[in-house]
Amino acid sequence: MRRLTFGFSPCPNDTFAFHALVHGLVAAPAAVEPVLLDIEELNRGARTGELDVTKLSFGAFPAVGDRYRLLRSGAAFGRGVGPLIVAREAGGLEDAARGRVAVPGRDTTAFLLLRLAVPDLGEVVELRYDRIVAAVAGAEVDAGLIIHESRFTYAEDGLIAVADLGAWWERETGLPVPLAGICARADVDEDVAAGIESAIKASVEYAFAHPDASREYVRTHAHELSEEVRAAHIELYVNDYSLELDDEALEAIDRLLGRATIASPRV
Repeated sequence: MRRLTFGFSPCPNDTFAFHALVHGLVAAPAAVEPVLLDIEELNRGARTGELDVTKLSFGAFPAVGDRYRLLRSGAAFGRGVGPLIVAREAGGLEDAARGRVAVPGRDTTAFLLLRLAVPDLGEVVELRYDRIVAAVAGAEVDAGLIIHESRFTYAEDGLIAVADLGAWWERETGLPVPLAGICARADVDEDVAAGIESAIKASVEYAFAHPDASREYVRTHAHELSEEVRAAHIELYVNDYSLELDDEALEAIDRLLGRATIASPRV
């Protein structure tokens, strides 16, 4: 049986959603070899087509070009899920963004949203997403663009949310926020890609139906997080859009990439 490399993050939403697929609990057209990496590492790897199937930020699509095609299952998408700008003191988004701002990667959707909201940015400092809160708290930077579980824990370090870029996007467009999607490399056979898409959907359905089945797998890859934060992370990012992207979701992707004046991905 053919094996496909499948890249996704070690964050609770991904390990929860893809546990069944990785562990052979749902039917799939190929065995899956998981490759767990930070989302920006996955974005960079897609530039050279390293993985057969991979999670990608929608912000990374322009750099990838036609190398990958979007699958309709497994996405991180929705309302109330957007990245936050945090700082040590209260203030406005534009003031915060004019300073020294830590971002989780230039290919992330979070950074694309920030550039759309505040085109005239100050100094941008790239840091791994889980280092940003500490960098802001320690005054290494003036503000930070946070994603993943940091949105649940930043207040513990005395930080304040200056802006919610997801809320900004929803006000601007009325559409849900496209964060990341699962893509198959263009040279993967179309029937195999379609089968993987179905298998990912089945994996998410399995996760919803058996929420405790992945508990140890999730904990193993996010052991530094509390059970409460892991649960909140899953609840926020795994939703109906993870099962299948609908027409509204596809419109949101087109609008996001169109606003950045770049080509839409091949869907």
